Amino acid sequence: MINSMTGFGSREAEIASVGRICVELRCTNHKFVETVFHLPEGMLSLEDKLKKEIESRVKRGRVFCAVNIKGRGAQGIFINRKLLKNYLQEFNSLRKEFGIRDGIALDSLIRMPGILSLKEDKPAGMHIWFHLKPLLLQALTELLKTRNKEGRALAALLRKRSELLKRDLCLIRGRFGLAVRRRLSKIKSEDERAAFLKGADIAEEMDRLGFHIKNFQQKIAKGGPVGKELDFITQEMQREANTLAAKSFDLVISGRAVQMKSQIEKIREQVQNIE
Repeated sequence: MINSMTGFGSREAEIASVGRICVELRCTNHKFVETVFHLPEGMLSLEDKLKKEIESRVKRGRVFCAVNIKGRGAQGIFINRKLLKNYLQEFNSLRKEFGIRDGIALDSLIRMPGILSLKEDKPAGMHIWFHLKPLLLQALTELLKTRNKEGRALAALLRKRSELLKRDLCLIRGRFGLAVRRRLSKIKSEDERAAFLKGADIAEEMDRLGFHIKNFQQKIAKGGPVGKELDFITQEMQREANTLAAKSFDLVISGRAVQMKSQIEKIREQVQNIE
C-alpha cells in the first residue's frame, strides 16, 4: 500500500475549562518530512510534542499544523502598577516644580498609555495537551485516510502506465530482431556487418529497461514510503529509453522509444506525489 503526500484532516471540540479547540492539518509534497506550526500565543512549548506525534506517522511531506482556541479562559483586568507609580512620581515632580495645585483624577490616570489592559487566564500547557492530543490524533487519522485514498488511485495509475511500458518494450524486442535481419540482408561486407551489429545493438538497454520496469512494479506492490525509490527508478528508466532512442536505426523502434519516454515522464510526475 502506497500513500500520497497530499492530504487534509481536522477536528474540533468544546472543552469546558478551555474553550473550543480546533486542529487542522494540511500536507503537501516535499522531499523530506517537515512540520510547520501555527499555534496560539503561549503554546510554543507544545510544539515538540505535536511534532513528535505527527512525524511518528508521516514519513514524507510538508505538514502544516494549525491550532486555534476560541473563548479560552475568562478575561480579567491588568493594571501596570509599576508604570502607574512612575507616572505619579513624574506628575508630583511637575506639580512641585511649577507650583501646580490641581491634582490628577483617577479616570485620567487609567487612560495613560500602558496602565490598563485586559488579560486572559491561559490554561497551563499540560492541561491543554491533555485535551489537544486526542484531537490531533483524530485529525492525523483523517489526514492519513485521505493520503491513503489518493495513494491507492496513484498506485492503480502507475501499474497501468508501467504495463504500457512493458508492452512497448515487448514490441521493440520483436521489432529489433526483424529490423536487424532486414538490414543485414542488404549489407555484403563482413566488416560492415560487424560494425553495424556493434553500433546498433540495443540488447543491453532493453534488458536494463525491462529490469527497471519490473523493479518499479515490485516497489509499488511492496508499498510503504517508496516515493524516493520510485523517483530514482524512473530516472534510470528515462536514461535507458533515451539511449535506446538515440542508438536505434529503425524508425518504428525510435518512434516507440519516444513514446516510452513520454510515458515515463508522465509516471515520474505522478511519482512526485508519493510518500
